[in-house]
Amino acid sequence: MSYILDGFKEAINLLLSLNTEIYSIILLSIYVSISSTIISALIGIPAGFYMGLKNFRFKKTITRIIYTCMSLPPVVVGLLVAILISRRGPLGEYELLFTSTAMISAQTLLVTPIIIGIVFNSTKERGPAILEVCKTLGGTPLDTLILLFREMKKTILVSIVTGFGRAISEVGAVMIVGGNIKNHTRVMTSFIAMNNSMGNYSMSIAMGLVLLSISFFTNSILYNMTGDR
Repeated sequence: MSYILDGFKEAINLLLSLNTEIYSIILLSIYVSISSTIISALIGIPAGFYMGLKNFRFKKTITRIIYTCMSLPPVVVGLLVAILISRRGPLGEYELLFTSTAMISAQTLLVTPIIIGIVFNSTKERGPAILEVCKTLGGTPLDTLILLFREMKKTILVSIVTGFGRAISEVGAVMIVGGNIKNHTRVMTSFIAMNNSMGNYSMSIAMGLVLLSISFFTNSILYNMTGDR
């Protein structure tokens, strides 16, 4: 047990030392995760609303696909993105492999179905009643949209925080398309995996503490914004 406690002490000292490499890894991780979560939210929230409120052809099939994609194996997504952007792939000319753009793309594929699924499930239960209220009161389409966002605020925030949690804790896909290159594509999860395999537990513990802190911070924001007590 002593080596675990020593690891925690070394981890705290490392964080307090303001190590440039450590903080560049943290900033890159946050940048990639926030970017993919924003893109996923812009796609997933409208799609979730539409699926929850409208009936259309093949809706059941699409719903099953969305539910399946909510638990996509990260390595499969990483492999798919790597094939698309590799030198011989259809997007190879853009030279995206082993860049932050590739990692954002992979994370977006993982997070978008999660946001769609969460918003869709809540909207199909509550959306029709909200639409009926707006229709009864003679609201315009803009009024309906505003009321929908207001009433679904908690669901939207939960979906975004859940998606961000998936993005920032993901390791398989980002290592395949990012490559864990020092000072270029190395993020917190790949840093932890690499140091754990090398036996550098203090480094792994330090980054693990940062991940836990970020998770606590984002959940605290959700707690305050939803007004839960």
